[in-house]
Amino acid sequence: MKRIFFYALLVLTLALLPGSLLAAQKTTAKSTAKKSTSTKSNTISKNPYLGAIVIDAATGKVLFEDQADAKGYPASMLKIIDFLIILDKINAGQLSLQDKATVSAKAAKTGGSQVWLDTRETFTVEDLLYALMIQSANDSAVVLAERVAGSTEGFVALMNQKAAQLGMKQTKFNSVHGLPPAPGDADDVTTARDFSLVCRELLSKHPEALKYTSTRERIFRPGPKQVVMRSHNHLLGSLNGCDGLKTGFIAKAGYSIAVTASRNGQRVIAVVLDSVDRVTRDKKAAELVNKGFAALEAAPPAAQAAAPAPARK
Repeated sequence: MKRIFFYALLVLTLALLPGSLLAAQKTTAKSTAKKSTSTKSNTISKNPYLGAIVIDAATGKVLFEDQADAKGYPASMLKIIDFLIILDKINAGQLSLQDKATVSAKAAKTGGSQVWLDTRETFTVEDLLYALMIQSANDSAVVLAERVAGSTEGFVALMNQKAAQLGMKQTKFNSVHGLPPAPGDADDVTTARDFSLVCRELLSKHPEALKYTSTRERIFRPGPKQVVMRSHNHLLGSLNGCDGLKTGFIAKAGYSIAVTASRNGQRVIAVVLDSVDRVTRDKKAAELVNKGFAALEAAPPAAQAAAPAPARK
């Protein structure tokens, strides 16, 4: 009798097993889909980008725009405004390229892209600026901010003052480096249109900035602890006339770039904000630079100086 009961139970189990496996597979599939959806919702990046703009560097005329007022996260691209503020201080005689800055504990602990600064190390402002613009060094950004304003909070205030002066109405900075904020802190926010304003200001007031932004490789801290810095801007050397400016990436925003190029005495600035991946970002940025030059060539001189008349996608 026991043997008959055992065989009956075995047959019943085998009969129910496919259904159980199917149910388990469905549960796993739902869980995976939910997780995938959750992951996608954690980024604001768009294909090919969240927003983009191209302007004539000489006049500020908009040559092309597509969702240029969409708010996004600039990530390390915001180091351009760090750069602008510091060069302004140098021009005003309040700072020198050869002034020294000492690494604080806060700077040494800063993560992300860096040049691995040690507490109490001292570097010139010039060396730290190269680290800022080539390596996109977050630790360098903190050291420079503390040297100029006494604290990162004080420097962020300068960043927002400068943004207001430039008419960057949709922009709010909360960090000196563009890293994702700590819990409870706010994101850095800008738009492609706003960011084109700070790029144009940098190039208009400080053409020497291109010496830094066009450098593709440089040694930081020569010696046993040296760092070979390499630019994150892959359009340098591949896009005709490209000599700047700055890239940015964080996972929640994707890939951004502010790029400039000069051809035949003309210069354009393009901003691509929050693209889905680096290849797409660089491809669209190159296309937009070319589109900008084509628009300049097509327009008669009088039209080039006229009020902005944006082309749309």
